[in-house]
Amino acid sequence: MFDKVLIANRGEIALRVLRACRELGVRTVVAYSTADADSLPVRLADEAVRIGPAASRRSYLNAAAIVEAARQTGAQAVHPGYGFLSEDADFAEICADNGLTFVGPPPHVMAALADKSSARALMQRAGLPLPPGSVQTVPTLAGAVEVADGIGYPVIVKAAAGGGGRGMTVVYHAADLPRAYARTRAAALAVFGDDRVYVERFLTEARHVEVQVLCDAHGNGVHLGTRDCSVQRRHQKLVEEAPAPGLPERTREAIAAAALRGVLDVGFTGAGTVEFLVDADGEFHFLEINSRIQVEHPVTEMITGIDLVHEQLHIAAGTPLRFRQADVRPTGVAVECRVNVEDPDRDFVPTPGRLDRFRPPGGPFTRVDTHGHPGYLVGPHYDSLLAKVVVWAPDRDLALCRLDRALTEFDVAGPGMRTTIPFVRRVLDDAAFRAGRYTTGLVDRLLRATPPGPEPAAGASAP
Repeated sequence: MFDKVLIANRGEIALRVLRACRELGVRTVVAYSTADADSLPVRLADEAVRIGPAASRRSYLNAAAIVEAARQTGAQAVHPGYGFLSEDADFAEICADNGLTFVGPPPHVMAALADKSSARALMQRAGLPLPPGSVQTVPTLAGAVEVADGIGYPVIVKAAAGGGGRGMTVVYHAADLPRAYARTRAAALAVFGDDRVYVERFLTEARHVEVQVLCDAHGNGVHLGTRDCSVQRRHQKLVEEAPAPGLPERTREAIAAAALRGVLDVGFTGAGTVEFLVDADGEFHFLEINSRIQVEHPVTEMITGIDLVHEQLHIAAGTPLRFRQADVRPTGVAVECRVNVEDPDRDFVPTPGRLDRFRPPGGPFTRVDTHGHPGYLVGPHYDSLLAKVVVWAPDRDLALCRLDRALTEFDVAGPGMRTTIPFVRRVLDDAAFRAGRYTTGLVDRLLRATPPGPEPAAGASAP
């Protein structure tokens, strides 16, 4: 195991990694921006190094500054968390060139999977089913029209270098394709520096189901079951649960087996997630692979008892997987919701500010991952995620009731601040969600309905 790890991230995931390192007897260095100088990860780390100003491109996306911080502090490895440089193959290569272990898959594997078109081709070769559409990128509008006409509308135009829910446009009518194609390419070039796109069938009544995998550098791999992440707004997840509800056991097993086959076929190592869309007929289609820890990883930890960050660190240190597939025995149901500092009544616009009150919930089988505390300033510079509330129960009905109970206890208040808690409670109260028969269209349906009323003006999340 490493003696010292640099954490190249912020917020709740930096704190999560820091705690895992401490439990393993590993010293920590937190790289931070000026905006995070007073954050909990910085306070709790063994060492902290300021790497730049608030702007991400000059701090958390500044590979040279992060590597220099690791070298100066004697760190042996870099844990990237999620977001920022976590799936940047060039950064992983730079770490390797400087004698640092990047906690993630090899750079060449990450590069192949980060390119969505390349990933689709690799998974097709491994025998995973793809949605109807182009396997390779479509360089011309004429090619996009030909693909769309062949598979039928609606279609979705996706950036090959996209990720995080960005770089995609749904097209319902042929007349709208030229504009959508041009806009998606332009946006992809601006955001990712790569304007390549591909076109596939848009599944209107689909479930978003993913599989957590762990693979070591010795050819061993396991899956840790399924998660459902269909509750999304603008392709950003709000509620996740494990295992995926409402699917026949044979379907869950087939999805998990396909996911593990796919990652082993490309030489993946570390913790990863293989994402699928499940259509109205119960058929599943490969979507993408995330080569990092996921925001929703706690639900898998809650049903398996396996600490995924511990396993990431062991694998990165060269340790063979410490268990086999037969040792993975998921139990019960876990549900997570994200508490974002956003106003659902204004299209989820961020509402940053200082936390006057911050009292997370507690109680049996209730976990809260957060970096928030009274007096903490939720700034405008980064993602608006403030906390994740995760619960476990022997069955789904109790898990949903437990999560709702926890959310009623969560007290968050600040001038002008709103959170997603009231909206999440609407999701939990929805009949289709309760029955486990929901799709990725759930949030849009709820937003079209008349809301029950605004969040209290003082900012308290509980009604």
